[in-house]
Amino acid sequence: MGGDDARLRAVVALAQAMAAAHTPRGSWRAAALGACEALGGSFAALSVWERGPGELCVLVNAGERAEGEEEFPEAEAYPVHQFPEITEFLHERWAGGGEPDAWVETADGSADAAPGGGAGLREYGSGYGRERVAALRRRGRGCCVVAPIVLHGRAWGELYVARPVGAPVFGRADADFATVLAAVVAAGISQTERLEEVRKLAFTDPLTGLANRRAVDVRLDEAVERHRADGAVVSLVVCDLNGLKQVNDTHGHAVGDRLLERFGSVLSRCGAMLPGALAARLGGDEFCLLAVGPEVDDVVRVATELCERAAELELGDGVACGIASTGDPIGPVVSARRLFRLADAAQYRAKAARSVKPVVAGRDDEVIRLADAPPRSPHDRRHLRGSRP
Repeated sequence: MGGDDARLRAVVALAQAMAAAHTPRGSWRAAALGACEALGGSFAALSVWERGPGELCVLVNAGERAEGEEEFPEAEAYPVHQFPEITEFLHERWAGGGEPDAWVETADGSADAAPGGGAGLREYGSGYGRERVAALRRRGRGCCVVAPIVLHGRAWGELYVARPVGAPVFGRADADFATVLAAVVAAGISQTERLEEVRKLAFTDPLTGLANRRAVDVRLDEAVERHRADGAVVSLVVCDLNGLKQVNDTHGHAVGDRLLERFGSVLSRCGAMLPGALAARLGGDEFCLLAVGPEVDDVVRVATELCERAAELELGDGVACGIASTGDPIGPVVSARRLFRLADAAQYRAKAARSVKPVVAGRDDEVIRLADAPPRSPHDRRHLRGSRP
């Protein structure tokens, strides 16, 4: 009974550790470490089956890693044809509604705890198990237990736990327990994916797929802190899409939405010219680019191209574009709000002058004066524009 209690506690600990993780990587690591401890292994890995390229991609290696094994490998992947059990045999066994069983491999090539409790993987085809046996020998491990992970009724990947040479070989009871652990891991991964989707929605504009104002606020606060710490150049480009109201009034909001989507694509494409830049829709007809690192002249060049491309769109009337950068003489930037006000004032100047090029704070003295003018309302950032032309 003591063994059953210990395994129950291990299952609970695994579920709790995955639930407490704040990132996908943290969840993967918790899954591998929890399963490794629960099964008395020395090493564990979690892998996902990427159907497009047909690869089993290792997400995390935990425990006693062999030479060349990284904790979070960037490119450790294996063609699934080397592991047909994950895509063929197991699928046939559980496609009708059953649960996929885990199995054991040993460095000497035996597989006494094969899927379904059979005599060994070899009875299902000579290719089954061969690559895993070779990998055990290559990495100095004595045995492993492999448990398929099923998510939403489809093979998602696998949980792999190994023991060193000389340690007791996994048995049928271990394989059965690994199947239970894999189900717990699948539930944890499903929860992590849901949280990631919620997090993505919270920081993404649903119409354009760009970042939203919340994402910009977070990233800009971080950027200004970095600027204050090490002098990194922070540049903010604020754009106002001209003519959107007329498009909506003349052609309907569906066409206006398509214009917003089209400009969002142009903004994303131009933003990609600045390494690490964030392209965002602030709301309505207002967009921005946030760049940390590139020189201000590079930002101005990209913003100029953005204006040119926007002017070529079939609908609308181009964009009014303003830039504020710590790389220009704009005075101390101690807060994100200050940079936003400067970029907004520059954008207002561009709109008022119907400029086809960006207006840059620090290169236009009037921008500084506008940015420093008191707001009409502490809650109205758009006071700089007054009434829209």
